[in-house]
Amino acid sequence: MSFGNIVLLIIVAVAGYLIIIYNKFVSLRAGIDASWSDIDVQLKRRYNLIPALVDTVKGYKDYEAETLEKVIQARQQGLSAGNMDEKAAAANMLSGALGKLFALSEAYPDLKANTNFLKLQDELSSIEDAIQNARRYYNAIVRDYNAKLESFPDLFVAQKFNFTGREYFELDASEADAAKKMPKIDL
Repeated sequence: MSFGNIVLLIIVAVAGYLIIIYNKFVSLRAGIDASWSDIDVQLKRRYNLIPALVDTVKGYKDYEAETLEKVIQARQQGLSAGNMDEKAAAANMLSGALGKLFALSEAYPDLKANTNFLKLQDELSSIEDAIQNARRYYNAIVRDYNAKLESFPDLFVAQKFNFTGREYFELDASEADAAKKMPKIDL
């Protein structure tokens, strides 16, 4: 084997390796976008369920209008959110408002016994679980992607092709505190 062939083989190997790195970035980026889409679908399912939930609770005149208004406002904010950060903030706001709404059921036994309310609460609980699972998957892909951005020699490919880090989808500090303090709801 001549020196020229060895150099050519090394160049082809390096180019192949760089292509593999680039394709992995593209694959991870597509995975992030797809997993965000999954979260978005679950958030839309939750937003579509809210009007039925609010109508069920509105049937009971004694309930706090402020709590219902916060749920409705959070739903509207979520539906009108344009980018991922706005959607995440709206999702966090709605989670807090729904927690307060479900906490009300403890004070009102007739609402707690309402079959429509219980059915909607179960459906919403199922959606919340799906959102949490989708969020975990999204954050795992973002973690892998961001780690690859900083890994050697991958960081050179990332810089060359302008791959940038992604943000995790997390509860903000006030929502995390509220979730910790949220009363247990046992229906």
